[in-house]
Amino acid sequence: MAKKIYVLDTSVYLTDANAIYTYGTNDIVIPLKVLEEIDNHKKRQDSVGSNARRIIRILDSLREKGSLYKGVRIAKGKGILFAKASDKSVLPKDFDFNIPDNEIISVALSERKRNLNRKVIMVSRDINMRVKCDALGLLCKDYITSQVVKDTEALYKGFRTHLVDNEFIDQFYNGEMVYLEKDKIKFYPNEYIMLVSNSNEKKTALARFSSHTEPLKQINGQFKKGIWGVKPRNKEQNFALDLLIDPNIPIVTLVGKAGSGKTLMAIAAGLAQVVEESEISRYKRLIVSRPIQPMGKDIGYLPGSMEEKMSPWLMPIQDNLRFLMGNDKETLKMYTENGTIEIEALTYIRGRSIANSFIIIDEAQNLSAHELKTILTRVGENTKIVLTGDIEQIDNIYVDETSNGLTYAIEKFKSYDLSGHITLIKGERSNVATLAAKIL
Repeated sequence: MAKKIYVLDTSVYLTDANAIYTYGTNDIVIPLKVLEEIDNHKKRQDSVGSNARRIIRILDSLREKGSLYKGVRIAKGKGILFAKASDKSVLPKDFDFNIPDNEIISVALSERKRNLNRKVIMVSRDINMRVKCDALGLLCKDYITSQVVKDTEALYKGFRTHLVDNEFIDQFYNGEMVYLEKDKIKFYPNEYIMLVSNSNEKKTALARFSSHTEPLKQINGQFKKGIWGVKPRNKEQNFALDLLIDPNIPIVTLVGKAGSGKTLMAIAAGLAQVVEESEISRYKRLIVSRPIQPMGKDIGYLPGSMEEKMSPWLMPIQDNLRFLMGNDKETLKMYTENGTIEIEALTYIRGRSIANSFIIIDEAQNLSAHELKTILTRVGENTKIVLTGDIEQIDNIYVDETSNGLTYAIEKFKSYDLSGHITLIKGERSNVATLAAKIL
């Protein structure tokens, strides 16, 4: 069988700098226009810039082995990489050659024309580019090797229902130590379970699973009085507060649509454990941040100090902090100035070791897996980190619902007892916000 020829779009390299190593013995063509576009991204201080710089170094190392124009073997047992110029003549007359995507497509079309006995496949993460290729009869695929789950339905939810005997629920409510036996159903550490009687579906109990050798923990409204004035309005919020307050779970992920309370509860739990003097006070600092992805620019483009630069991006967090503090701006300013509440720029987190802190990373769905790893590896002793986000609202064009950093964290950590996750389902911000999230 003849080797295939893959033409990789810029979006592929900016998503995964090692993409050229994933196509086995098949050959790869890199259009010169792709090299120009990669060069335009190399100064970015995020995962896109990191991938741009890395693929440039990889190509430079290959260039030392031979000519990219004539073709260089990628690695032992791998295919050959070629650098090719675009060809305007293969495009339909109504296609604007000055559009970068069309230039890149022209390379794939010319390769197909030149290699009639070989299958030429365009690879792009750009949906519209794939549509264009299909309109031209050119085979085009998405780059999906970075996806950690097949679809959002398969994503771990952190909660499930489970049928048990009626007597089991009675024993559970009576305070007896009850255990879930191993069966075909796989439970994960710190997973929440609604126990449902198999003889009366209205008879239920809420529990948290640790392991098959540990008794189930009751979750029966222990947060009725609330945390820092925030009271759970549904069982998922109750579960979330349970995770946020537990000192034995240093990694917490919260996913939910707009208005589900994920950020508000995280900040409330952080304030209660940092600022408030009580039996649950255990951290010295509350550190909050979120990616600056929406505008795609580094905070250096904005004037002022780091706090002033980050202010536009952190306004949602500021809104929650002011709400929780009764709109007391002076108290909030005092805590910020003395370092109790810290505004951290993710751009400069590399190299830090953060101990004795409660960290909140909001809008984590806009992070790549690489960026998330950078953040998590900064966590020091006695530090809890909370990742919140809505995987249906992603602004980073280089990740999607199944490949973003938040999804990676949920799936990769679900089997470990130092992490916990819950998906918040119901919106509680207001009737207007709930209806808008549902129908718009």
